[in-house]
Amino acid sequence: MNRASIQPILAAIPASRQRDARHYGVHPYFTRRPANVVRAYIERYSCEGDIVLDPFGGTGITAIEAFLLGRKAIHNDINPFANFIARNIADTSLVSTIPLRDAYEHVERTCARALAEIERDERSATKWLGRVPLPENIKLPRNSDANFYFDMFTPRQLAGLAIIKQAIDSEYSGPIRDSLLLAWSASVAKLNRTFMSTKGRAESRGGSSIFSIYRYKLASRCVELPIWETFRGRFLNVLAAKEEVRKCRTYRELFAGGSRHFDSRDSFRVLSHDAATMDEVIKRESVDYIFTDPPYGAFISYLDLSILWNHWLGFPVSDEARKNETIVGGEQNLPEDHYKKSLARSIENCFRVLRRDRWLSIVFQHWDLSYFATILETASKCGAELKAAITQTGDVIWSMHKKRNSASVLAGEMIITFYKPLKPVVRDSFSVRSVENNPGAVLSEVFDVCLGNGTKSFSSEALFNRLVIELWRRGALGCLSMDRREFATRLEQRGWFYNPKTHLWSCNARDKDSFI
Repeated sequence: MNRASIQPILAAIPASRQRDARHYGVHPYFTRRPANVVRAYIERYSCEGDIVLDPFGGTGITAIEAFLLGRKAIHNDINPFANFIARNIADTSLVSTIPLRDAYEHVERTCARALAEIERDERSATKWLGRVPLPENIKLPRNSDANFYFDMFTPRQLAGLAIIKQAIDSEYSGPIRDSLLLAWSASVAKLNRTFMSTKGRAESRGGSSIFSIYRYKLASRCVELPIWETFRGRFLNVLAAKEEVRKCRTYRELFAGGSRHFDSRDSFRVLSHDAATMDEVIKRESVDYIFTDPPYGAFISYLDLSILWNHWLGFPVSDEARKNETIVGGEQNLPEDHYKKSLARSIENCFRVLRRDRWLSIVFQHWDLSYFATILETASKCGAELKAAITQTGDVIWSMHKKRNSASVLAGEMIITFYKPLKPVVRDSFSVRSVENNPGAVLSEVFDVCLGNGTKSFSSEALFNRLVIELWRRGALGCLSMDRREFATRLEQRGWFYNPKTHLWSCNARDKDSFI
């Protein structure tokens, strides 16, 4: 089948964020795409039996959905913590969840007396800290509120977590142990001093500053949640995810009429490799579709912020991995030039392992136009054809920063989809428009073109992404810069105004009057 005839997805897909238990509620992580959106892309651009790759896999939404859709999935992430989550969610080696339930109950009986003791008396917690195995008290990144690892926990939290982990490690192995440790790891996110309880709601509602502020910020008011009840809640979420994956697998097997057996040990491969050198571990031109979500510059230092889990779970992170991470900044103080080169090499590698006559989708968003230029220029040099650039504004749960500065913070993403043609196309140079004499005039011209299509209202993300593609088509994307202030100013000068209630720009005076 010639896949050039596939009609690309040309419209945003309404996100169904909380529907899938296997992705939402099991374990917090930094970013997640809505599974239904990812599924739609996998179904459109690949076939059953195809190999689907995500080189920046995170917690595995792409690979897990590909596996459950009958594809062979390759999940890759440089972060062992992310791979641990993905591997455990996708694992189908347990015939039944009954042994897992039994193991949980055994751990409860083993830990009940000790946990009750430390909940009653903090002095008892201090005594227990001398009896249970603990990780090394290592130093934390420089921008942390806490200096050392143990400073992130109260004595109760540290002792309680250590007691549960000791019970798991001493009794179990294989998928039972890993599933229990997944629930334990999710509990760590709530049982530490970075946990911030949401005002006006139950104390247990909230999350760690690691996932919202992206640093180890200690809460001004420490909330010590009940240890076992917290673990129990996380375990029930893991159990629900396991049941859901089993049901999806059973449905697929029935749908195939018994001709196929879906086993994660055969069809779900996990790698922990630098995305820029994947062809060292993945055969060239062997992958049928790639859907990936690379880091967005300096927003999140994934390896630094995963120390809380990687360290206690015993997952080593090499200095080489830290130096190769595709980010700006972090504890390694990686420069922007490193990020762009790493991003470009990763995209080159994606096209190297992708078969001809196949598709690749990249999720991205940033105010820095040069980052988009890196992606689009690299893909073009690799002979790829840009087929679609779709804004997904409903994909992410808004941060407090976005809520307070909604006009100037980009909350959605652009999904950029490329096609790698059968016949190689080599492009070594670009027709770059000279804008040095009057870059402002070029931007004004592009703004007017993007606004002149009859649209009466739009989100910041939708217009910004339209500007990116128009600048790219004119060969001016890599030559210009524009920050969020200039973006807003240029719109206001043209008579547009931002409605903080609808989060849309409009030029309708009646709309303006409705919220003044």
